[in-house]
Amino acid sequence: MQAASITIITSFPKEITDTYKKAFEQKHPDIKVEVLNKNSNASLAFIKEASPGQRPDIFWASAPDAFEVLSREKLLTKPAEVKNPAAPDKIGNYPMNDPDGLYYGQALSGYGLMWNTRYLKANKLPAPAEWSDLTKGIYFGHVAVSAPSRSGTTHLTVEAILQGEGWDKGWTQLMEIAGNCKAITERSFGVPDGVNSGQFGIGLVIDFFGLAGKYSGFPVEFAYPTVTSVVPASIGLVNGARNAADANKFIAYTLSNEGQALLLDPKISRMPIVSYDKLQGKVPAGYPNIFEVAKKSKVQFDSEMAQKRYHVVTALFDQTITFRHKELQAVTKAIHEAEQKLAAKPNAQAAELVKQARELAFKPVVDEAMLKKPAFLDLFSKGVSKKSMGDFADKQMASLEDQWNSKAKANYAKALELAEQASAASK
Repeated sequence: MQAASITIITSFPKEITDTYKKAFEQKHPDIKVEVLNKNSNASLAFIKEASPGQRPDIFWASAPDAFEVLSREKLLTKPAEVKNPAAPDKIGNYPMNDPDGLYYGQALSGYGLMWNTRYLKANKLPAPAEWSDLTKGIYFGHVAVSAPSRSGTTHLTVEAILQGEGWDKGWTQLMEIAGNCKAITERSFGVPDGVNSGQFGIGLVIDFFGLAGKYSGFPVEFAYPTVTSVVPASIGLVNGARNAADANKFIAYTLSNEGQALLLDPKISRMPIVSYDKLQGKVPAGYPNIFEVAKKSKVQFDSEMAQKRYHVVTALFDQTITFRHKELQAVTKAIHEAEQKLAAKPNAQAAELVKQARELAFKPVVDEAMLKKPAFLDLFSKGVSKKSMGDFADKQMASLEDQWNSKAKANYAKALELAEQASAASK
């Protein structure tokens, strides 16, 4: 008799999915688990485009806003009662599960900094503690981040900074950090892989990337900045799934104490939704208490806000940072050099030129006032609902993105000129 099968669509790395697949299939040898790995954006598109009865059975990801999108578009359905009674209803002020029962928190995640201890020692760099540390000139060329358009976890990191610092200040900080970056990687995995290997010194990552590197024996450390958020990575049953009955069994298994203990595997290093004393898994020495991190967090994450402006944030990052990274790097380097000369030899004219250069280079081309215009956010939500690039909304959106790109290019060029003038004036 042929085994039944379920399909999971997820952005999680194989270290997680392989572990759960093996454990579940051992417990249920009559059910085969198939994993479809796509980033959150691609997963949403795949689910939307598939016909009922042909869709994956389970969506499993770290991005709460992705679940909000699926919920709003009626692409999730309530699983059977699978809640773990030992899990709290909230993490900080954030709900552990969807209030309507459409998806469940399966693991907890925070966002922070990982660094290679050998790299920092070799380059005589201090370990960073806050996002703002990474704006300093000493870190130029030593940092890496992925693009939020290609990584749901990076989008959450970006949103944590924007929500914690405010839109304008948050974007300025992000642009300063990106200017110091050696690379903007295509997938979120590229950052921890690069830090583990010593290709990069420091990476902006979701916690389990840093902790998995540390507890798997790489010379890395991880820390949560004070401006961070803790939210659930969730799991849900797709509406129109092929095998809902067996998918329910998998969801229930991931939420059970047995399934939660798998999160403590060193190569996974995720945060369970229940306290450690409920689990049989061995807690590594120095493992963070995510519930304490949540209590101290300065950001109460607003997933509705994140979902509404998702496409604005990802498009703005790409047009002004990802696609213009070389120009941003060049002007950032020039500003750092000018400031070094100013520190050694103060000069009022040069200081004013540097101030102007910073204003041009690191001020977002979309200010907070634009976000308060419903038509602006609505345009982006309509323009990306179907990537037809043929209707009016798509054309408007493409035109705006081109304007952002051109504006960033012009700003970086002028800022570079001003920074070089400042350096010349400081001689």
